[in-house]
Amino acid sequence: MQLAPICLFTYNRLSETKQTVEALQNNFLAKESDLFIFSDGGKNEVSKVKVQEVRAYIKTIVGFNSINIVESIENKGLANSIISGVTQVVNKYEKVIILEDDLITSPNFLNFMNQALDFYKNDAQVQSINGFSLLINSNVNDVYFQTRPFPWGWATWQNRWREELFNKSEIKKEIDLNKELLKNFKKKCGSDISKMLVDSVNGVNDSWYVRWTYNHFINKTISVYPKESLIANIGFGPDGTHCNGINTYKYKLLEKTQTNFRFLKNKSLDKQTEKDFLKYFTYTYKFKARLKYLSTKSGRKTLKDDIMEKLK
Repeated sequence: MQLAPICLFTYNRLSETKQTVEALQNNFLAKESDLFIFSDGGKNEVSKVKVQEVRAYIKTIVGFNSINIVESIENKGLANSIISGVTQVVNKYEKVIILEDDLITSPNFLNFMNQALDFYKNDAQVQSINGFSLLINSNVNDVYFQTRPFPWGWATWQNRWREELFNKSEIKKEIDLNKELLKNFKKKCGSDISKMLVDSVNGVNDSWYVRWTYNHFINKTISVYPKESLIANIGFGPDGTHCNGINTYKYKLLEKTQTNFRFLKNKSLDKQTEKDFLKYFTYTYKFKARLKYLSTKSGRKTLKDDIMEKLK
């Protein structure tokens, strides 16, 4: 099996980048894998200094079959960095695994991703593979399927990825012409998703992910998930560009020693699994999860106290 190259996207968080790389180095297939690191440029003088610190570090990385570093002079932003970087690599190698600089991988992450890429390579209904997985209560095998993908450690193929998929004006035309699209998109992919898409095409946010999700929905394709997660996200906090809140997602890390996985040709979307999955994207669930976090966090105000203070 020809291993897929890995794309790692970095910005200005040295500590998180080091942890991400060290975990990836500990993957069973790391030494046989080619690593492409895309380093985005700083937005201002403060971030430029931090970017240089990250760049000094990534030049010292070892432990992979080859390491290629692409440094951007300008600040492209995460969306443009991922769209252009993934396109560049996948067009040459026909498949690719993608990570950002705040994701801790299990040692068998590359095993799962490469095996899944190989198993579903000729199955056009499968558009992407995920390394992260939410905690699902229903009984599933080694994998399950959903329309909505996840952006924390994922993979795809050249014939299922094109830059044109992310064209905001084209997506805006589609949803303006068919008002039912957003309703069905929300029903299939989560309560939070339709507003996220509208904000994206109108320039309120710059999410590549919501446009990728929309493409899964509009093409009636699916994404593969491991039963238990191979990824932990360490990016939540004040320094997180896109994850500066509270992580409300529940997950269970997979047994680290498992290196062979059983994939399914029958790709039916189980109703109970879908219900378990989509609950994480409801506003009610997120509100309750934040309330529980803030009310139990030592030294933190409760959400009620925070709201009352703002109302004064």
